[in-house]
Amino acid sequence: MGIERSTNESKLAGFILLGFSDYPQLQEVLFVVILILYLLTIVGNTTIILVSRLEPKLCTPMYFFLSHLSFLDLCFPSSVIPQLLVNLWDPMKAITYTGCMVQLYVSLALGSTECVLLAVMSYDCYVAICRPLQYTALTHHCLCVTLASLAWLSGVATTLVQSTLTLQLPFCGHHQVDHFFCEVPVLIRLACVDTTFNEAELFVASVLFLIVPVSFILVSYGYIAQAVLKIKSASGRKKAFGTCSSHLMVVIIFYGTIIFMYLQPAKSRSKDQGKFVSLFYTVVTPMLNPLIYTLRNKDVKGALRKVLGKILGVNFT
Repeated sequence: MGIERSTNESKLAGFILLGFSDYPQLQEVLFVVILILYLLTIVGNTTIILVSRLEPKLCTPMYFFLSHLSFLDLCFPSSVIPQLLVNLWDPMKAITYTGCMVQLYVSLALGSTECVLLAVMSYDCYVAICRPLQYTALTHHCLCVTLASLAWLSGVATTLVQSTLTLQLPFCGHHQVDHFFCEVPVLIRLACVDTTFNEAELFVASVLFLIVPVSFILVSYGYIAQAVLKIKSASGRKKAFGTCSSHLMVVIIFYGTIIFMYLQPAKSRSKDQGKFVSLFYTVVTPMLNPLIYTLRNKDVKGALRKVLGKILGVNFT
């Protein structure tokens, strides 16, 4: 009865997202920086989606997956940043139980989907470099749609399991979440009962959505590296490397930060490290992705100039 009552109290009272309360001098600076990065994220990823749709030259499997990645990078930070910006100014820093629940389900689904999608994109890179003559047959539209759907469905499935198990934990009146958004490892740490099962389930999910995709990506890039080294011309090697270097940079940045957060035991994690690492993959990475893909990709830059030229009536050369 006591556990049930404490769970009901949490539902009624909601939570306090402490966020960066320990750094009051940083909160105004963080508000400005995060707002600017969020606006850049919206503009950059919206641009990628529009250019991929409007430019026929970019109607290829690579840009099909890239548009999905950009859509994820629009939605994922949007599930976290608006509440974060409000709490950086609001001294109460409150979020309702329903708001926390929605944030948990949505952010976990989108983050998990991105983990799988990046692995799918490595398959596209592998085929483009290692099996160029069979590229059209091995990456036909039906297969691309199936792979993208698999990524989305796997994200939905894991959040239905993980988020539901996490929200069933009793918090015994503990309403102060020492984080800036509702995330599984942080809520597990808030629970007042033994969380061994939840931590084991989180570890298994982390292996499936982090270690397995990273392993698949590493194997893919192992084959890609072998194929690139066999190319005799320097220009050919440069072109082949440029095809997948953008994806590799995104993989390193995204997985490097999220593995740090999810593959440590919840109770042994430094709270300050966790906050700043989470800030990186919820705010910084979604902003960097469109920059990485546009600045290092001649096709995207050319298509962007072409689309802007049509809109503005100017001929960019």
